[in-house]
Amino acid sequence: MRNAFAVLLALGIGGFAAGGLAGCGFHPLYGDWGATAGTADKLQAIYVEPIPEKLGYELRNNLIDLFDASGRSSDSVYRLRVTLATKSEGIAIQNDAAITRYNDMLTVTYELTDKATNTVVTKGVETGLSAYNVVTSPYATLVAQQDADKRAAEDIAYRIRTDLAVYFAQARKAASRRAK
Repeated sequence: MRNAFAVLLALGIGGFAAGGLAGCGFHPLYGDWGATAGTADKLQAIYVEPIPEKLGYELRNNLIDLFDASGRSSDSVYRLRVTLATKSEGIAIQNDAAITRYNDMLTVTYELTDKATNTVVTKGVETGLSAYNVVTSPYATLVAQQDADKRAAEDIAYRIRTDLAVYFAQARKAASRRAK
């Protein structure tokens, strides 16, 4: 009986919170109503161009997965061009001048182009920081660097998806205002 009361109380509070959020103008970004309807469809219609290097490959695959896209150019309405630059900096140095920790700065610049008109509809820059320790084994250090950079690229992919979803939601909202 106690558990049932706890569930009903949680549902009641959850319903109250959802109702309160709806009253303040909150709209789910990936919802299927109002100004955000069709955002997922727009993301699925993006072709991500190949990105050089192993880290670029990881970033591209993350974006395709996050967009839930086919990865084929023929199925797309938009083309996403991404450039990736990395900069490595030693940040922890021992007395014998040996570097024991690195920070890698990943800078990703992207442009979303409408394939039909070949015009850039939005663009942006995302940066990510990954850090790793230098250990006695060069192989272990390399694996640590690759893992840290891979996690930073995944984070950047999430942020690019969010940027593009917000762009599509705002564009749809602006179009619906113009139609009125």
